[in-house]
Amino acid sequence: MLRRRGLIAGCAIAMSAFSLTAFPAMADNGSTATPSSAESSTSQVPAGMLKAMERDLGLTPAEAKERIANEYRAATLEPKLRGSLGADFGGSWLAGDSARLVIATTDPADSAAISAAGATAKVVKHSIKELNAAKSSLDRIARTNSTATAPVWYVDVKTNSVVVRASNPAAAHSLVAKSGADSTLVRVVKSAEQPQTFYDVRGGDAYYIGSGSRCSIGFSVTKGTQSGFATAGHCGKAGATTTGYNRVAQGSFQASRFPGADMAWVAVNSQWTVKPWVKGPSGNVTVAGSQQTAVGGSICRSGSTTGWHCGTVQQHNTSVSYPQGTISGVTRTSVCAEPGDSGGSYISGSQAQGVTSGGSGNCSSGGTTYHQPINPILSAYGLRLVTG
Repeated sequence: MLRRRGLIAGCAIAMSAFSLTAFPAMADNGSTATPSSAESSTSQVPAGMLKAMERDLGLTPAEAKERIANEYRAATLEPKLRGSLGADFGGSWLAGDSARLVIATTDPADSAAISAAGATAKVVKHSIKELNAAKSSLDRIARTNSTATAPVWYVDVKTNSVVVRASNPAAAHSLVAKSGADSTLVRVVKSAEQPQTFYDVRGGDAYYIGSGSRCSIGFSVTKGTQSGFATAGHCGKAGATTTGYNRVAQGSFQASRFPGADMAWVAVNSQWTVKPWVKGPSGNVTVAGSQQTAVGGSICRSGSTTGWHCGTVQQHNTSVSYPQGTISGVTRTSVCAEPGDSGGSYISGSQAQGVTSGGSGNCSSGGTTYHQPINPILSAYGLRLVTG
């Protein structure tokens, strides 16, 4: 077993499972761009992106292309108008499905020049400099005060204000007052929004079980709408909780079997996003399927202790006895591994092969390892492999 407990150095035993534990051991005068250059911009947009825009923004193919062309023109025109307006500039945005450029100014006398340049003018009360100053005051106060009930604030150029989104408006108003920001520039909006960070589930990365044991992620999987990852059964029992490589709460074991086999899967919470990746030697390797490699085929392993190592498949359908019991149907390889690599990914090319179980030796002198094939894990638990 290759699981690791805390920071204990992994010592090799004659035949062990590899977890890190005590027991077996992630454009010049304000003119618009020429039509030809704007239109050519659409040819540079991947077809998949245009399709996604049509789907998610409710656009026709012609509307999606028009939007891209107008955004291209706006990206050239906006910086010039912003620079010419100087202190009068009140912000800019794109309006409507066609992405019409709107330029805000605090001086009505600027409107004619803005319109002549090809944008829509809007006269506002506050300059972007004033709004940014108010937001900066909130940024500073947030460094020393809790913002749990007012977690989001931003400059909203469309309403010419700084918006604070808060579940407790009274507390938000108090925070604004304490910050010294000009309250006439700030709007507090009641909101249940509670942002959280997101992390990727990637094969080969570390995860921790309970209070300290460490193993490695095998492959990202889904079961219906639930996301998670496949790993080794000896890493944890059903119900055991996990944290990620960053020690952020991650999920829990849904099912686990060891001995007999060495398979398990962990369901992750909404902070974690499953990816079709295995951590490779110089970037991510994308998983495309799970076709088993024949005996003699090359195979590589990714784990949180020793990283990326390769070898060949020696035998399939192997039975091996650990001190904790015998497992069957595993694959024997010449790839090395060490404690903490348990559960990690075995991959041949782009095809997922299995998760690290155990073995002998180490990555200094060489060794033999065994992996639980991935397809039986998918079948046993009704899982679907996440592929790229």
